[in-house]
Amino acid sequence: MAHLIGPDFIGIQVADLAAARAFYTEVVGLTPAPQSPPGAVVFATTPVPFAVREPVVDLDAARPLGHGVSLWFGCDDADALHDELAAKGISIAFPPKDSPFGRYFAFEDPFGYTITAHTLVG
Repeated sequence: MAHLIGPDFIGIQVADLAAARAFYTEVVGLTPAPQSPPGAVVFATTPVPFAVREPVVDLDAARPLGHGVSLWFGCDDADALHDELAAKGISIAFPPKDSPFGRYFAFEDPFGYTITAHTLVG
């Protein structure tokens, strides 16, 4: 029987691709991949590539964006990233706290998505 193996690519739809590229590179610190398809920016994230793309649905009719989906990104230091984003005026959904997966917090991107960042351990 055919079966799913695991997440292989994650993309979110945004109304302003240039602003999304700027936010995720200049504010969050992701690096764009060497190539992206038209209408998208793929970032060199591991182990799963992450992208922002032009919408294929009416985003205004889909509020709140990402409702019911959790996007978790590993990072090297959740506390430090929280402090850096907060200092840049990024909306923090909740401050760092402990979990079975390490320290984590969530921030809101300018497009309406809540992103969770957690310190990768081991």
